[in-house]
Amino acid sequence: MKTWILGAGLAMATAGAAVAEDREAGVPLSPAEAAGAWTLESAGHPICTIRLGADRSARAASDCAGALPGAPAGWRPTADGMALIGANGQALLGFNRWSNSLFVSHRASGVDVQLRRGGPMS
Repeated sequence: MKTWILGAGLAMATAGAAVAEDREAGVPLSPAEAAGAWTLESAGHPICTIRLGADRSARAASDCAGALPGAPAGWRPTADGMALIGANGQALLGFNRWSNSLFVSHRASGVDVQLRRGGPMS
């Protein structure tokens, strides 16, 4: 009986930790959180790397050209995530925040694009 109670307590603690990790879902990206490399990917495959700055700058690698509707010059927080913006200030692509390190853009084509913290995995 004591083993069952201990196991149940451990399961609850683990579930609580998972919820705590995702407490950022649906909230705007802050400049401090944005700074660094992010990988643009689709269908689980990395496409290119985008560097976001705490000053709200954005710089995409040359291999991003076919995956984005234009070259990002910056980014801005949105009500539920962030958007990459072009040199003219127009939003190029909006992303909903799913977790601390994952943003998802639902495309009309049905093929979602994700933005994950960090460089591409090899």
